[in-house]
Amino acid sequence: MTTTYPFSAIVGMDGLRLALLLNAVSPAVGGVLVRGEKGTAKSTAVRAIAALLPAVDVVAGCRFSCDPAAPDPSCPDGPHEPDTGEARPARMVELPVGASEDRLVGALDIERALSDGVKAFEPGLLADAHRGVLYVDEVNLLHDHLIDLLLDAAAMGASYVEREGVSVRHAARFLLVGTMNPEEGELRPQLLDRFGLTVEVAASRDTDERVEVVRRRLAYDEDPEGFAARWAADEDALRERIAAARALLPQVRLGDRALRQIAAVCAGFEVDGMRADIVTARTATALAAWADRTDVRTEDVRGAALLSLPHRRRRAPFDAPGLDEGKLDEILRQFEEDEPEPDPDPGPEGPDSPDDGPDGPGGPENPGGGPQKDTGDGAGEQAPPAAPEPSVPDQRTGEHETADRETDSTRADGDDGAGEADEGTGGAGGERAAVGAAEPFRTRRLDVPGLGEGAAGRRSRARSAHGRTTGARRPRGTLSALHLTATVRAAAPHQRARGRRGPGLLVRRDDLREAVREGREGNLVLFVVDASGSMAARTRMSAIKGAVLSLLLDAYQRRDKVGLITFRGADAELALPPTSSVDAAAVRLERLPTGGRTPLAAGLLKAREVLRVERLRDPSRRPLLVVVTDGRATEAKRAGGPTPVERAGRAARMLAGDGVASVVVDCESGPVRLGLAGALARELRATPVTLDELRADSVTALVRDVRTVSNPRRAA
Repeated sequence: MTTTYPFSAIVGMDGLRLALLLNAVSPAVGGVLVRGEKGTAKSTAVRAIAALLPAVDVVAGCRFSCDPAAPDPSCPDGPHEPDTGEARPARMVELPVGASEDRLVGALDIERALSDGVKAFEPGLLADAHRGVLYVDEVNLLHDHLIDLLLDAAAMGASYVEREGVSVRHAARFLLVGTMNPEEGELRPQLLDRFGLTVEVAASRDTDERVEVVRRRLAYDEDPEGFAARWAADEDALRERIAAARALLPQVRLGDRALRQIAAVCAGFEVDGMRADIVTARTATALAAWADRTDVRTEDVRGAALLSLPHRRRRAPFDAPGLDEGKLDEILRQFEEDEPEPDPDPGPEGPDSPDDGPDGPGGPENPGGGPQKDTGDGAGEQAPPAAPEPSVPDQRTGEHETADRETDSTRADGDDGAGEADEGTGGAGGERAAVGAAEPFRTRRLDVPGLGEGAAGRRSRARSAHGRTTGARRPRGTLSALHLTATVRAAAPHQRARGRRGPGLLVRRDDLREAVREGREGNLVLFVVDASGSMAARTRMSAIKGAVLSLLLDAYQRRDKVGLITFRGADAELALPPTSSVDAAAVRLERLPTGGRTPLAAGLLKAREVLRVERLRDPSRRPLLVVVTDGRATEAKRAGGPTPVERAGRAARMLAGDGVASVVVDCESGPVRLGLAGALARELRATPVTLDELRADSVTALVRDVRTVSNPRRAA
């Protein structure tokens, strides 16, 4: 059996350790989401807390961990006899990112159904996690269908299974703990709200702390049992303190003044719903119990808010979770006149030193003391309190907008007009500063035609292991999803010939049938954005960035990978290689400068190269190319060579020949239009879309499926 790294041996990470300890004191807090870069000991800390949880009493032999004092009347293993309880350690169940639906919620016991003719239920991970901890590493990469099941169980405290002739309901109340790297993509808001607390971690830059982390980790790797033995006394002290805080928790008084503080804070940060108020109240109560007090004070409310509100406050799309501590203090300051005198006795000192224990800078004496830093397998430092989160400047209404405004009517004769008057020789001399994006809007869904087999998502139709069942077929390789009805139907005619005498069904390998399911997949959405001088008018570029930001938001919600190519001046640039982090694409877009010539052909050729490489890396993920341009093409003249427009047309035809599904977002505006973007769409065999047609609430109809007149087999 592997020896777990001791919780008390973790260096720094005070905020994270406190959040985990508060959930150990009061499981009703609702779990923890740990956000941080790779290699910051997120998983180490989560696994270590499980060893500190008090033992639970369960009904002997019950697969669903029923409490003998109050057994679940609908337990599939019930009814239970009285006085059949036994104590066992609290479980920590890990949910793998690639787990199947059957593994999570349970399913029909196929072996008993086929051999004995009995409908028996095989419990899943939700049953194992009841009254324990359900840990999801890389929770942001979890498949959507599993997230939906997890949300239902977390909300109702029970799991309902209705499938394959089985109807089962069992209790599923667990402490939900998840870790994630924001660089790999964000969580859906519905799941984000299910975590009671959230903590941000980052690697420490303090040399001494990093040295101590390495020293302890090497010692643990060399002799895990010996290392754990050296920290056994500290672990026992933590267990005792958790037990004492749990016993004190029912006596903690949450007064009317504290409730008003909590309500004022939640209202001040415009959080949605009432879950934030409830979680903050429970966390403040747990903080008071952890500090060995029976009254909730202002510092408890402040610390609870810093842990429970950052991921719930209303914010713009792609903003990172965070909380303005200055605003928080200002809201709480109005209650200072009624603040009671602090207790001169701070309570019993905790088992850990102020530098490396839960009572450190992020402990109960400063429960929410700002963002924290950590390294490797536990090193961390308490960063200074976070300054108010900087908002993106709204440059759409800046005082210089009028001077930069232009109309397409001044360029109707094909001249690039004021937008490219400063291009000079096509270098960067005409570069203009980045402008802010307009408000994002809900876009229409753009699909890739055909039926794919890519990663699970929410965009295009695909054969999927987790969609709706559309039929059955003989297995191709390893059987992944048994179609029970089709299997029984295939085996039934042969029972007499096979000599069946008992109730069981005689099934052979040739009888097995695999379920064919159809769901939706995530695609690779590659944006090719024109950032040249012809797009440089502030109002126009702001609208274009708003449209691309809206498409990025749509890609995030549909679980796509995204990439960003920009072209301006003399060449095209891969601003963001294809990634699952849509946030990173939004940041690159916000900082995008404009100006210079319009090397449209270079942008399309760069897209073709990126798609070629991605096809080798992930052949099952189908691409959707989104070209955002007014269709102009201007480059340095080449004697005797094709014109820029001809080169762009040639590149477009090459992409069309590759079978790439495409959309051209036409950014041309004004009363007189040249129709260049429409001509480009015809060369690409793409769907042309104006900015107005991109809106989901637009009156103009938009063809949803992107048509591509190419080899249907390659397109699908």
